[in-house]
Amino acid sequence: MQNTTLIPTQHLYQPVIGLEVHAQLSTKSKIFSGESALYGGEPNTQLGPVSLGHPGALPFFNKKALEFAVRMGLATNCQIQEVNQFARKHYFYADLPKGFQTTQMDTPICYGGHLDIDVNGETKRIRINRIHLEEDAGKSTHDIDPNNTLVDLNRAGVPLIEIVTEPDMRSADEAFAYFAEIQKLVRWLGICDGNMEEGSLRCDANVSVMLKDAAQYGQRAEVKNLNSIRNLKRAIEHEVTRQIEVLENGGKIVQETRSFDADNGTTFSLRTKEDADDYRYFPEPDLPPVVVTQGYVDAIKANMPALPAALQVQFESQYGLSPVDARGLTEERAVALYFVNLAGISINYKAAVNWILNNVRSYLKDNGMEMAKFPVTFESLAGLIKLIDDGVINHTIASQQLFPAMLQQPDKGAEILAKELNLIQQSDVSVIGNIVDDILQAHPTEVQRFRDGEKQLQGFFMGLVMKASKGIADPKAATQVLLDKLQTK
Repeated sequence: MQNTTLIPTQHLYQPVIGLEVHAQLSTKSKIFSGESALYGGEPNTQLGPVSLGHPGALPFFNKKALEFAVRMGLATNCQIQEVNQFARKHYFYADLPKGFQTTQMDTPICYGGHLDIDVNGETKRIRINRIHLEEDAGKSTHDIDPNNTLVDLNRAGVPLIEIVTEPDMRSADEAFAYFAEIQKLVRWLGICDGNMEEGSLRCDANVSVMLKDAAQYGQRAEVKNLNSIRNLKRAIEHEVTRQIEVLENGGKIVQETRSFDADNGTTFSLRTKEDADDYRYFPEPDLPPVVVTQGYVDAIKANMPALPAALQVQFESQYGLSPVDARGLTEERAVALYFVNLAGISINYKAAVNWILNNVRSYLKDNGMEMAKFPVTFESLAGLIKLIDDGVINHTIASQQLFPAMLQQPDKGAEILAKELNLIQQSDVSVIGNIVDDILQAHPTEVQRFRDGEKQLQGFFMGLVMKASKGIADPKAATQVLLDKLQTK
């Protein structure tokens, strides 16, 4: 269990947090070679001379990776670097077959951007120092063989962007909100699937603490191995507490790389943190500079989808939605598009939002399904909403019976299914009257109590009417018929 005990002097300190997010780009091939970059292949089957660092094997640049990086830069208000030079970053890992990583050092593809986040109802701007392109390393697995580390090099050479913030976050909640926005954005742009469990989106947190009246940041530690957004928050909370404890006990914070143990909620030291000089960066001799023209950037910008923040404002102004509803709809691009199409047919925007954020979302979550695979078309859902608005069916029947039927038979419209299932609301007073008569005859004692003044029994009778009619009696008509008969002696 994670230790959540607060230090008495903890309120005197201010956390300072910066994040480094690594996003695998959803290209078909690797960044500097033609092997498949798709996830899920048998270990060590998606390899080639360039990925393995064979002598004489020359890299060539994946243009789609460049496009995806520019998309992210534009979405985060960055400047785009015109001339991009790759570099070699030297270090030894068993899963780094070349002995160096090809990355960008002095000329990141994007720089000087920002992303606005919402934290507890307040907007905060997080500055982005840089977004650079690089290749991924392979993957080492330590928990399959008890005696050996297993290495899968399929991931070696898969294109990455690394998104590096300034140290602008002051709490684990802010870091959580920022990372959630990045995850949403890479999915929205279609450049990364954002799946932390598969490793396509990873995060390192640089954490330090300082006294609130101090003028200088404290020494930072980098926390790696954060494989979920929840663990990111937990790791930062623990690391802040750990560093304050060290300082309060007269110790000093060491510049180091730490890992997070999700089982007990603590961080532990991996190694002393390297500086840039330790990596012996130098320009990549086998790749020429990549020149990004303004025309190229303008063409990408022209084909980008509307971003979540802009759509949220549009939903509030055009459809009169609340900020909460507008934000809920813009969590996923496919959901936002579904709403736009639905709102083009149904003018009951509030009902459209409620069905999407409640019934549709619950179905997707329960079935582990993405919105793109949702079986009911927006035309069919608009038909269901119209049936409710026109009084043809009531909302309870629509939610509990008609909507599930539409999920099972998506090729049939709402009205057709409602008729087939005998769900059309019954408003014929003669039919309702017969139902009410049977109920009153079966409950003479309750009838007399109502007539003696226990008016709350009206709900009791209405429940019986709706049950006897299998929920299709028009509540308004049924209420009037019931009261007429109850008040007639």
